[in-house]
Amino acid sequence: MTARKQIEVSKQTREMLVKSFETTSVSVWRALSFRDNSPKSQRIRRAAEQNGGVLLMLTPAMETIHDADNFMRQYLPGGVLIECNKNNSHVDLLKNGKVVKSWDNVLLKNLEEIQQEAVKLCGTHVIL
Repeated sequence: MTARKQIEVSKQTREMLVKSFETTSVSVWRALSFRDNSPKSQRIRRAAEQNGGVLLMLTPAMETIHDADNFMRQYLPGGVLIECNKNNSHVDLLKNGKVVKSWDNVLLKNLEEIQQEAVKLCGTHVIL
């Protein structure tokens, strides 16, 4: 799964969009789920946001766990794992259980660089 955008609206707003734009509920759904990018779909999205619609970014699930053993493990799609030892600041980047790269003496400010490298291994678009 790749990341995708979607505008979430209430049922009442969805019905208002159908009437206002003299279109079908399927056309509104296609506009709000960015399946169509016609000028009319762009106007529907603008109207949805002006009427309380919320833009969502739907991405593959990720999980970060801080274990009692003083490790932080961040699970990304595609079998990618970042494993941080908080006792000695050592970080391993793993793909399908095999260490791809390691770092010593990692500072928290450097974690984003490691995460970006991990995203490249995922094989899918991930937003951290």
